[in-house]
Amino acid sequence: MKVNVLALEGVFDTGLAIVLDTLGTANELAELFGVTASRFEVSTVAVRETVHTAHRMSVPVDPATDRATPDLVVVPALGYKMPEPLLAALARPDVSEAGATLRRWANQGALIAAACIGTFVLAEATLLDGHEATTTWWLAPLFRQRYPEVRLDESRILVPSGRFVTAGAALSHLDLALWIIRQASPDLAALTAKYLVVDIRPSQAAYMIPSHLAHADPAVERFERWARERLAKGFSLEEAARATRTSTRTLTRRMHKVLGKSPLSYFQDLRVERAVHLLKTSDETVDQIASSVGYADGVTLRVLLRRRLGRGVRELRPPQRWMTRGESVSPTRARTLPRAKRDAG
Repeated sequence: MKVNVLALEGVFDTGLAIVLDTLGTANELAELFGVTASRFEVSTVAVRETVHTAHRMSVPVDPATDRATPDLVVVPALGYKMPEPLLAALARPDVSEAGATLRRWANQGALIAAACIGTFVLAEATLLDGHEATTTWWLAPLFRQRYPEVRLDESRILVPSGRFVTAGAALSHLDLALWIIRQASPDLAALTAKYLVVDIRPSQAAYMIPSHLAHADPAVERFERWARERLAKGFSLEEAARATRTSTRTLTRRMHKVLGKSPLSYFQDLRVERAVHLLKTSDETVDQIASSVGYADGVTLRVLLRRRLGRGVRELRPPQRWMTRGESVSPTRARTLPRAKRDAG
């Protein structure tokens, strides 16, 4: 499989290295264990003669224009985390030229992949119009406003759609690289993941910070403050509209424009965020936590967490820390301590 990794000036160091190292590791493991799979013939290409990473490291590149159409193109992220520098980068001539090159390769049948902020490069080239996609979660409001023709779902780690595949934030470059390997050989992908000690992460939702997303719009930010004060009380669209000084229709429209979801769905996101925080930081039971965020019982909360995050209570709640000498231990927790620990106390 011929793979072109398209590096732009300011490429995210980690993203570029992950793609190259993961595909290289797969080649080595295939040879070592005799796995029948197509070898990845990887070339790092660029639309400029010289390319430097975000940390100013020089990247050896081949000219993209001199390359035959590959089977697959990967666009790693640019090293920008905030909207202003990212928008400035997207206006650069080399990004425009990269977009034209990507369109040509796509028209000639290449599969096009991108991760994190690299997805903006694909969207800027109009390649994702009409397709499902994901991107780095904290820039989802900007992505949604700038590319309304793309069906964005930033909660997902990986989204294949037609001849395109996009991945979420930062280390999702690894998920993308393993997806590429899986197309050649599921066994090789599983072997590579074990050697790299990679866990399956189907969703970005567990890592998202709802309040960060809300700051993209004043009305949404007011809604977020209102919602946090009444998670245990329940949701009312009419009360939310009054609190945010908008109509129900305007609030719903602005929530969809910025976050791609309804006010009720975002309200549930905040409930999940609060529940996860309590699971990680308190000794409250699941039923107590469910009540504090407005759910009738722990069963409902467990189902919601599994559906939204792809993870259960046991995966979210850290193991109990053993109490040190001199600390008081409740009778309930004392029964959970090992015998030697109880005797020592």
